[in-house]
Formats: sequence, structure tokens, C-alpha cells
Amino acid sequence: MDTPETILARAADRARQTNLPYAGALTPAEAHALAQQVPGAKIVDVRTKAELDWVGHVPGAVHVEWNVYPGGARNPHFAEQLQWQVAKSDAPVMFLCRSGGRSHGAAAAAAALGYPRTYNILEGFEGDKDAAGHRGRVGGWKVAGLPWQQG
Repeated sequence: MDTPETILARAADRARQTNLPYAGALTPAEAHALAQQVPGAKIVDVRTKAELDWVGHVPGAVHVEWNVYPGGARNPHFAEQLQWQVAKSDAPVMFLCRSGGRSHGAAAAAAALGYPRTYNILEGFEGDKDAAGHRGRVGGWKVAGLPWQQG
């Protein structure tokens, strides 16, 4: 089992290699391990409420929509909702969405707000589309067999 330090070093290497504007990028398994092992670590799910209800969610994750449903416009209250729900500290704040795109934007925004250790969870909750165009079968939190709940 990797230590939190080893996981965070790998995440930081990914950030340097791809010039990310935040602390690093984590696999779903790494994010889950940090959430379990690092006091104060938070997973922030930035998917819409509809996605959480219909597709599933990570138990214990904080929910702050990056885009609002319906319509998909950027949530104009993202910053204040995040700051209200997640205190700034040295603990990792890890952002999750469907496939890693919205969570990238949220991690960058949080870093700009002064959160010192923000991370994107690669692959997201459902991962990339498979050859038939379906999600939830190639990569992601669910495919990794990590804890989640339906509805």
C-alpha cells in the first residue's frame, strides 16, 4: 500500500509533466486512499445534483456543482459554496466529475482561491466512453470498485 506522501509525490509529478495550475492529478484509487488516510482530506464532487441522483455518488463527498442543471451554465456561486463547505487547510481537496474535465476546472479555480493542495481526480466517476459510446465501463471511480451509492 502506498503512503500518502508517495501518492502526493506521484500526483505532483503528473502536475509538473502536464503543467497543471494546481497541486496534482490523482487516480480514483489514489484519491480514495488519501480520503481514508489523511485527516481533513475532502473529495468535492462537482457534478450536477441530477447526476448524483441518477448515476450515483461517493459517500461522504462534498457536493458543489461546477455547472448547474438544467442548462449547464457555470455555477456563479461555485467559489462561495466551496468556501462555505470546505475550509482552507493543508489537507488535500480532491475534485471529481464524470470524466475529469469539469473537475480540472474546479481544481484550478480552487487553487486560484488560495486552496494550497487541490487535485483533479483523473477518469472521474464514470470514466471515458467505451467503443459503444457508453460510460461506466472504461476507467473511473465505479470501474475501480471504489465505494459509491446509487440515487
